[in-house]
Amino acid sequence: MKSPKKNNVGFFQQVYQVARLIPAGRVTSYGAIAKYLGTAQSARMVGWAMNDSHYQKEYVPAHRVVNRNGLLTGKHHFGNSNTMKQLLENEGIQVKNDQIINFEKHFWDPGKELI
Repeated sequence: MKSPKKNNVGFFQQVYQVARLIPAGRVTSYGAIAKYLGTAQSARMVGWAMNDSHYQKEYVPAHRVVNRNGLLTGKHHFGNSNTMKQLLENEGIQVKNDQIINFEKHFWDPGKELI
């Protein structure tokens, strides 16, 4: 797959392309995606894209995108407050009090992982 930031698509679609590349058992942050796309100040826009991702035809693993501290800030967009946690735990990521345990270990940086 070509680098999402090189494709001529809208911002939300670029965000979804990056999110689809996050491996199972790994997470990234809204800010890391924004920085990778060359819009470091648009982490909030990445969050809005994740909120809207459930309406995409192609699956977007939005549960793998969290805030910069590893908090499940988008959990209320998953139908109930436990779904995001359950999806992450199914991939081997421990979550306690809506916080990813060993966040640094699970963090996937698209700026380093994607060329």
